[in-house]
Amino acid sequence: MKYALITGASGGIGSSAALSLAEEGWNVYLHYHSNEEKMKELVHSIEKLGVEAIPIRANLAIPKEVGSLVDSIFQLDAVIYCSGNSKWGLFQDHSEEEMDHMINLHVKSPLLLIQRLLPKLIFRKGSIIMVSSIWGQIGGACEVVYSTVKGAQLAFVKSLSKELALSGVRVNAIAPGAVDTSMMSSFTEEDKQAIREEIPMGRFAQAAEIADSIQFLLSSRSAYITGQTLSVNGGWHT
Repeated sequence: MKYALITGASGGIGSSAALSLAEEGWNVYLHYHSNEEKMKELVHSIEKLGVEAIPIRANLAIPKEVGSLVDSIFQLDAVIYCSGNSKWGLFQDHSEEEMDHMINLHVKSPLLLIQRLLPKLIFRKGSIIMVSSIWGQIGGACEVVYSTVKGAQLAFVKSLSKELALSGVRVNAIAPGAVDTSMMSSFTEEDKQAIREEIPMGRFAQAAEIADSIQFLLSSRSAYITGQTLSVNGGWHT
């Protein structure tokens, strides 16, 4: 039996990844912060597939809450870090508190979480997948802090993958472009259309398409892939 921890499992990408893995027979630890109703629905849907769904609540913007999440994990074969949010605006308008929030959620908490779970992952020769962003690869105006922390995730993947390769643990990242989830809700329809026109495929990704990429990186078909960032962006950045 295989177990995966998915952080941010109540979000669009996280919930799609959880359902996709459950359909393949994975048992899942489902981390969430505040969306309890969505989590109840997700647990119900997954349990109908005949696998185990274990919800775990923690606020990963507060690094000390990583401990309660770690204490809830027993057997573990994979970590998929999907937690995160972005803030649109000029860099000079970001407060120090907002920066701390982004750094904790996207950098410090995942580092602490994975560090503490490494013995379990090494024992099972598991996998780690960070869901980063196209902006971590190329940077985005008016998303400077978000681009910075997402870039840090990619550096973490490159470095840790080399350290863990001989232990049999693979570490990779997914870098989505624009995905049709609630993170796009702050944009007007006019803004969204302008973004679509920049993307060669002319549309946003669906969360299920990101989940498919995660599933590939966890499968035996990617057994010789580590330290890589898989860009899933419709040709927006190549």
